[in-house]
Amino acid sequence: MTSVMAEETGNWTYKFTPSFYATDHERNAIDVNLRANNGPHALWIGQFDRGQDFKQTRTGYEYTANYDWGQVVPSLQMASGGFVGGSLGLQIGNPVYWIAGFGRTNLRDYYNLNFDPNDMVTWGLGARLDNGHQVSVFTVKDNRLATDQIITHGVWRWQATPLVRWTVDLAHKDGRSSPGESRIAGNSVSIGYDRGSHFVHMAFDQKVNFSDSNQTRISAGLRF
Repeated sequence: MTSVMAEETGNWTYKFTPSFYATDHERNAIDVNLRANNGPHALWIGQFDRGQDFKQTRTGYEYTANYDWGQVVPSLQMASGGFVGGSLGLQIGNPVYWIAGFGRTNLRDYYNLNFDPNDMVTWGLGARLDNGHQVSVFTVKDNRLATDQIITHGVWRWQATPLVRWTVDLAHKDGRSSPGESRIAGNSVSIGYDRGSHFVHMAFDQKVNFSDSNQTRISAGLRF
């Protein structure tokens, strides 16, 4: 079984992303994240800060292995307060591919910045189309905490030119914040625009992380 890497190991490249979070009934928050890539390897470190309410430092590692039949992406995450988590993602097939994933944590306190359940299974389908378009539909479902949390995403990516890329992610969530609580449902939309080394992403998320609050997120950053 021969691995075909998307790029050879060489110089490190970096992505710096400061983000602002405005959430109903909560203090505004900021997050600063630095991600470093070298071939199939990715490392990151970040700091989330919501004033005196909650602060957390996190770090992680991700490895992307590409094969003739698809892609395997294991990752490990850690955060202050003792949080540890891991996940495994798969893409099988090309240009139409099957999406699958699995994740587990030690259930310590963690501000979830991917806004999907972390103790989960994922399944879905995607396709690479002509003229730089890529679409996918996938579902992320809690399979550990009896919350019935499930989020379904529809994602469109378009590499409009070698320098310009658009990303749109529409999602619907349904489930409980914890077992026995009333069900919560909401929608979200995220739009990203990348031009060369710069990017801007904006999102509006109803019932963020299955809470009673809506959240607006703005990120702008730089690759170097």
